[in-house]
Amino acid sequence: MSPDRTSPAALSKAEFRKVGHYLVDTISDLMDRFGEGPVTTGETANQLQAILGTASLPETGVAADVIMKRAVSLLFNHSLFNGHPKFLGYITSSPAPIGALADLLCAAVNPNVGANILSPMATEIEKQTIRWLAEFIGVSPAYGGILVSGGNMANFTAFLAARTAKAPKSIKEEGISTNHAPLAVYCSKATHAWIEKAAFFFGVGANGIRWIEQDDAGKMRIDMLEQTITRDLQNGSAPIMVIGNAGDVSTGVIDDLKSIGALCKTYNLWFHIDGAYGVPAAVIPKLKNVFAGIEDADSIALDPHKWLYSPLEAGCTLVKDPQTLINTYSTHPVYYNFNSSESQHNYYEYGFQNSRGFRALKVWAALQHIGREGYIQMIGKDIELSQLFFQLATRHPELEAITQNLSITTLRYVPTDMPGDAERKEAYLNTLNEDLLNSLQRKGDVFLSNAVIKGKYCLRGCIVNFRTSEKDIEEIINIIVKEGRKIQMESVNVL
Repeated sequence: MSPDRTSPAALSKAEFRKVGHYLVDTISDLMDRFGEGPVTTGETANQLQAILGTASLPETGVAADVIMKRAVSLLFNHSLFNGHPKFLGYITSSPAPIGALADLLCAAVNPNVGANILSPMATEIEKQTIRWLAEFIGVSPAYGGILVSGGNMANFTAFLAARTAKAPKSIKEEGISTNHAPLAVYCSKATHAWIEKAAFFFGVGANGIRWIEQDDAGKMRIDMLEQTITRDLQNGSAPIMVIGNAGDVSTGVIDDLKSIGALCKTYNLWFHIDGAYGVPAAVIPKLKNVFAGIEDADSIALDPHKWLYSPLEAGCTLVKDPQTLINTYSTHPVYYNFNSSESQHNYYEYGFQNSRGFRALKVWAALQHIGREGYIQMIGKDIELSQLFFQLATRHPELEAITQNLSITTLRYVPTDMPGDAERKEAYLNTLNEDLLNSLQRKGDVFLSNAVIKGKYCLRGCIVNFRTSEKDIEEIINIIVKEGRKIQMESVNVL
């Protein structure tokens, strides 16, 4: 900083080092202690507000070491830890420590990865990260793409590129209107809720979604998909894209991607794969056939903060033809002086954001630190633990194992003695398991989420956690049964 200017925001070299060393030391201790305490404290919003306090904005500055010590206390003592070995809840992985260090480095340099001139090296690192992610899942490194915040944005980015590529070209100037045939998109009934948002946001509308039935294995029925496409063509609708799931969020099922890709070629439709959770498992050699067809996709969504163990936020959109993103998102206002060279890669032309943080560095660093073989080991272990979870539930007389795919197991607690007649059984079990889940989440010994499968309310464990072990899975089974018995006894006493 210039010697003739002082600033309230500045820290001296000594002060920055002191606070930084304290922070790194305390984070190191936290990482070493994961598993000793609860996953979460289960405190209510009112309790947390009371702890945080209601003080007004300070008029004068507070010392950096005081702020950081309080922040550490607040976050370490009152958070949900997805790095905890018994966190099997929503699909947020335990973050690789190198990612946390990479985020600190990003914040220090603070590149704006919207334009090459504002982020020369960061842009090149993001380009390399995109190539590595494509290679990782087994598609051509010629795929282009962009790092985004997460699954919603990764899928939105691809959805709008598909609409630009397959809908009437006049839409870009004239907008969606009744002068065009109604657009139609096709997906399994298990597709994540992002598709409903995208249809609403981008002019297709909820009525433009064709929800295709699933077969007994949970995969989209290819026969129903083709019947629906041909019926729409006969009735004057305009099919534009099909979405295949590569690991649906409830059960981890992978659709028949090869058959979906073939249909898309036959009917000239955009083939998008939502692999936000599951597609990194394509790196496992024995699962190669399960993911057959991903190379036919026009676009793929994947989230490094799910199964590549990156800290939040890190999503990614990959596209077979990078020009489709430029056709969709590129604008050239007069105040942009960003195209002095044809070889410059400006990420504002590839997605929704102009100003963009440097998300790629933590992914780039982890990909190198762990390596392909390391990921094969870690992802494979997560799958093995999920299979163990399913097997233990199958063997237990008070548990019913429902599904197991990739690293997701669903199950439910089924007491040996239930009140009521057979007709009331399912309703009773649904209520019981919902109450059980709420109690487990509140107490924090384990954190699971839920899925509803063929009308059954299930507990759902998704393992994307490099700290989880066989011992944790065995203990989780015991925790579920113990708490299930307690909830069931309370419900019986109420009746």
